[in-house]
Amino acid sequence: MNKRPTDTLEDEHGVILKVVGTMPVLAESLEIGASVAPDVLRDIAEFMGVFADKCHHGKEEAHLFPALERKGVPLRGCPVGALTAEHQAGRVLVRAFTEAAEAYISQGASAKGPLIESLKKLTGLYPGHIWKEDYLLFPMTNKVLGPTEQQELAAKFEAVEEEMGRDVHHRLEQVAASLGERFVSVMPE
Repeated sequence: MNKRPTDTLEDEHGVILKVVGTMPVLAESLEIGASVAPDVLRDIAEFMGVFADKCHHGKEEAHLFPALERKGVPLRGCPVGALTAEHQAGRVLVRAFTEAAEAYISQGASAKGPLIESLKKLTGLYPGHIWKEDYLLFPMTNKVLGPTEQQELAAKFEAVEEEMGRDVHHRLEQVAASLGERFVSVMPE
């Protein structure tokens, strides 16, 4: 059997959690006076903006949520409205992180406070958000969407990948793997 669209999204969650799992380690390092390399911060900013938001959330918002709406699942309220609100909150936090990272890169340790705060806020948002999708939204999706709708959704996800560029997706997966290896942290279940 071909991979279901929700399987693709769950796989992407694993990649996202590798990057999010580095965030408490980096925040703690900054708190004790260690420095964080600019390339690490820029990699995280790019990963969160492109892979997590444009690719992953883009698939959900442009394709999954409308497919669910066509089957009678409301876009307002729970679960879709709440998850969309978390996507929007994530975008705000990623922008704040990117700005804080650039300030830290240009100003040094004197600008570490906002960076630490943004790392902690992202760490606070993503694991719970992913849990809601993996254990609430995706099982519901697999009950609501039939095989034909699943195939159509999978094809739309493939189109997102093609538009973004498979090389970009692959490179960002490698960034996540590298960050995960360098900065190990156990994310709460």
